[in-house]
Amino acid sequence: MSSSDLLEGADAAADAARIRPFEVADTEPVVALWRAAGLVVPWNDPYLDIERKLTVQPEMFLVGEAGGAVVATAMIGYDGHRGWVNYLAVDGSRRGEGLGARMMAEAERLLSERGCAKLNLQVRSTNAGVIAFYRSLGYGVDEVTSLGKRLIPDEPRADAP
Repeated sequence: MSSSDLLEGADAAADAARIRPFEVADTEPVVALWRAAGLVVPWNDPYLDIERKLTVQPEMFLVGEAGGAVVATAMIGYDGHRGWVNYLAVDGSRRGEGLGARMMAEAERLLSERGCAKLNLQVRSTNAGVIAFYRSLGYGVDEVTSLGKRLIPDEPRADAP
């Protein structure tokens, strides 16, 4: 099998996934995907993050769906100055098919339509594989320090698994 055959196969597999807006019924599969991808941290409750996103630009919370299953996510935002993508995740069995690149392309399209001039990302500095992925899409490391301050602490939920 030639490398062009492999690329065509990856494109076909990625094309089989449909990108659509998040629906409330996606909550559990989305949180499970985020957990599997290592995106859930103790100080951020993923259920609250979803609830919060649904109050601000809910149309910019995307899922990739294939065979009725959630296989990718991207939570996109625009504040009038910068665009952001959070919770970009692709199911481990689907990585390397181009689905992450498709999710980012859709995020860029949605942000460009809104007049967004620059998209910012936050990636843990130790996550070399993800940094390499974004570099392959044309992103570069900005020489800045990201600062944060928690305004509302996320308390553990009684109903969270």
